[in-house]
Amino acid sequence: MKIEVLGTGCKSCENLYQAVMEAVAEVGPEKQIVVEKVGDIKYFAKMGVFMTPGLVIDGTVISSGKAMSAEQIKVKIKERL
Repeated sequence: MKIEVLGTGCKSCENLYQAVMEAVAEVGPEKQIVVEKVGDIKYFAKMGVFMTPGLVIDGTVISSGKAMSAEQIKVKIKERL
């Protein structure tokens, strides 16, 4: 599984990244989840994310314009495992 956090480094983007890392740690490292920060604005537009932060799991935009909690992210991860 690949999780991308789309953002330019703002506080909300960093909060989302930390929440993703917390959720991934709780789900378990054996699930082989790759987390990547993406700061390319052209990529945001390509994905249809016009407000950051954005959360993308396996190529599907999960959220845009808000920082989800670790619990919310964990639910989304488990739905896709």
